[in-house]
Amino acid sequence: QVQVVESGGGSVQPGGSLRLSCIISGVSFSAFPYDDIGWYRQPPGNQRQLVATIPTFDGRNSGGRNYADSVKGRFTISKDNAKNTVYLQMNSLKPEDTAVYYCNFRGYWGQGTQVTVSS
Repeated sequence: QVQVVESGGGSVQPGGSLRLSCIISGVSFSAFPYDDIGWYRQPPGNQRQLVATIPTFDGRNSGGRNYADSVKGRFTISKDNAKNTVYLQMNSLKPEDTAVYYCNFRGYWGQGTQVTVSS
């Protein structure tokens, strides 16, 4: 049974940083070399939106990551295959980054982790 668990959210001031973690259990990334793992977010009163993706197989697309324009240069997605964990390093946070952040793999979602950026 696949389980997705996000953690690492919190409250920070503008300009601050947070690192989110997503542990995906019950499945191996290597079993799905043509898939992507994604971080999404849902701001208050808005629809869920894509933040960043990373391929499960490092050799695909040269391990290329994709980012929403709004987070390029500030957020970095990475993964640790041995730990079945995906990270989202968020720097230079802005109030508009406030949202519940979710991790997704093959249609499986976690419960989300709240990120609040406010002075």
